[in-house]
Amino acid sequence: MLAKGLAQRSKDINPFYVMDILAQAKQLEQQGRDIIHMEVGEPDFETPQPIVEAGIAALKAGKTHYTPALGLPELREAIANWYQTQYQLTVSPSRIVVTPGASGALLLVMGALLERDKKLLLADPGYPCNRNFARFVEGKAQGIAVGADSNYQLTAEHINKHWDDDTQLALVASPSNPTGTVLSRQQLSDLSTAITAKQGHFVVDEIYHGLSYDGIDTPTVLAVDKNAFVINSFSKFFGMTGWRLGWLVVPEQYESVMDRLAQNLFLASSTVSQYAALAAFNRNTLELLEQRRQIFEQRRDSLFPALNALGLDLTATPQGAFYIYANCSNLLDERNPNSMALSKYCLQQAGVAITPGNDFGQYQAEQYIRFAYTTNQQRLLEAVERIHTLGL
Repeated sequence: MLAKGLAQRSKDINPFYVMDILAQAKQLEQQGRDIIHMEVGEPDFETPQPIVEAGIAALKAGKTHYTPALGLPELREAIANWYQTQYQLTVSPSRIVVTPGASGALLLVMGALLERDKKLLLADPGYPCNRNFARFVEGKAQGIAVGADSNYQLTAEHINKHWDDDTQLALVASPSNPTGTVLSRQQLSDLSTAITAKQGHFVVDEIYHGLSYDGIDTPTVLAVDKNAFVINSFSKFFGMTGWRLGWLVVPEQYESVMDRLAQNLFLASSTVSQYAALAAFNRNTLELLEQRRQIFEQRRDSLFPALNALGLDLTATPQGAFYIYANCSNLLDERNPNSMALSKYCLQQAGVAITPGNDFGQYQAEQYIRFAYTTNQQRLLEAVERIHTLGL
């Protein structure tokens, strides 16, 4: 039953289905069931110890007061240096906005750029919260169906076809959630050219940068478009999910508006998290994170063929992130007619938690499921065997 007097925007924002799956999985665990978690996009590794120790040191030193709204100056400088060492790009620290997770960065971008009833273009399938943020600021999210032919990414052709007078910005993710596909430098350049010609804004979600495989290049959009807006996070590659810390890179002329919005929307990001994040760029931390990246790649390499042997149709080889997006049509029947029913069945009958395609949009959503390889390799293969024994 809905509470009385709710604003329409709250009614229009759909639930995050993966969190429902997680809640059901936790209930089963409380009943004594052994559940293999492949539903939530959270690295299973603990936050690297140098980061934890830096956070503890900050607390002991009494660094518990507010920072400036745009972030701790030392951290903004460190992030700017990261762009220099990682991408050989000079980015002024003044363009860096530290936020409460990538979600805080998305809220700032939508609040600053998307007007009431104007449109945001984004890929379908894609990260579900993006369209909900657009609705929250009274804008409209227009999902564009993408498939294997475009590597599940928006293209310049999509921009030219779907952009109209009400469109203000386009958002892409590279590597993407749920498919793990990556946009090349040329593809980013083509998108930038198309969006610039429309006098629109280009927003790129780069929160899975650092987690790429097969030696593939994952260029930042800033290499081809200094006016793009970049969203990043300490949650994925750096393993700081619960610390709730991200960042946003903006063109110089948007620094003041981001400052005003940040002051009013969340005042400042967590102080202890910011001090802890300073250790994320230390050599020892980065060496550990590289070892973890290699483990994710090994997991992908073992899980992908195992899922293929299960009868799933895998049309996108993950080039980054830690997800496999699979067409499950071959496993559907009268008992499990869609991906939501199949996900619940796998959880209840096999103790394997996966995410239905409904979370990621509308295009063929009932035919797809997402597997997160965020648990150890042995458990991943055990999960596949459990599903196999269901005789689907």
